[in-house]
Amino acid sequence: MAEEHAVIVHLKLSDDGYGSEDERATTRALEKRLAAAIERASAGDLDGNEFGGGEAVLYAYGPHGGDLFTAMEPTLRGSGFRPAYAIVRYGIATDQDCREDVIHL
Repeated sequence: MAEEHAVIVHLKLSDDGYGSEDERATTRALEKRLAAAIERASAGDLDGNEFGGGEAVLYAYGPHGGDLFTAMEPTLRGSGFRPAYAIVRYGIATDQDCREDVIHL
C-alpha cells in the first residue's frame, strides 16, 4: 500500500463561525480549481473541506506531499484568502513522527 501524504490548507474567514455565504462560495470555487490543478499534475486528490471556528480547511491527499503542494501552490497563492497557511504532511495520518512543513501563503 502506498503512503498517503497530505496537504491541509487553512483559510481564515471573516467571523468566528462559518464565514459569509460569499466566502463559502469562493472557497468551493477554489476547491474546483485546486482539484483541476491536482488532477493535471497527477499528484493526488482533493478530498473535501470543513467550515467552522472561523476558518475553512481543505484536505488533499497523494503519494508525495511536496508534489501535491507544488500542484496546488499557484492556485492557493492567487486565491486572495489571507491569512492562510498549508500544512504539508510527509507520512500517513497515524505517523506521529512524520515530517510536517507549515507554509504561510
